[in-house]
Amino acid sequence: MSGPVVFTRHGFRRGARAGLALAPAMLPFALVVGVAAAGKGLSLLETALMSLLVFAGTSQVVALELWSDPAPILGATLAALVVNLRLAPMGAALAPWLDRLRGWRLWGTLATLVDNSFAVSVADQRAGGRDAALLAGMGVTLWVVWAACTVAGHALAGLVRLPPGHPVFFAALASVLAITVPLWRGARSDLWPWAVAGAAALLAHAAGLGAPWPVLAGALCGAALGAWRDTRA
Repeated sequence: MSGPVVFTRHGFRRGARAGLALAPAMLPFALVVGVAAAGKGLSLLETALMSLLVFAGTSQVVALELWSDPAPILGATLAALVVNLRLAPMGAALAPWLDRLRGWRLWGTLATLVDNSFAVSVADQRAGGRDAALLAGMGVTLWVVWAACTVAGHALAGLVRLPPGHPVFFAALASVLAITVPLWRGARSDLWPWAVAGAAALLAHAAGLGAPWPVLAGALCGAALGAWRDTRA
């Protein structure tokens, strides 16, 4: 990346358009979260606030799985924290942009950072992109769409009755897998951290460890191998 990092309206609009293109893949997952929230007894307002304040689908699912009466606030908070630890290496990868932002531009961008916006933005960054507003535009757009769709899922909870394992539940995962392809820079050795992360997650799951430990195991093992390789290089 050459030249100074900028934060422009054009970049934000470009990010918003990219966010809208990614939004359909979020729809099934968001509807499921809304339905699950209704099933746990959360009101429409509580569901909306959860999506607006947390804005992390996996964390919300994990928290809802743990939800009971009385609510295990500490346990759900720790589980969400563990799942979201993956955002730390994402922020480090985007440091060439984030380190040059200040104030609301920095904190607003970080608050709306998710896997989808990260993957697209880091690919743009590696291609020489200098407009950090791309990341913010995607994040804000996906944030609004996510909240609206989870609210819709809650409102339609009595009508949406998809069985477990329905293909529509794979849409969010499929979109994440698709947008990670541009992150691969062509070297076969770059695939090792991904392979180790997947193997670690599968082993943790096979060992009977429930959420969020498989996600954490995969993230830490893959990141550790990637950091070790980069240090040697």
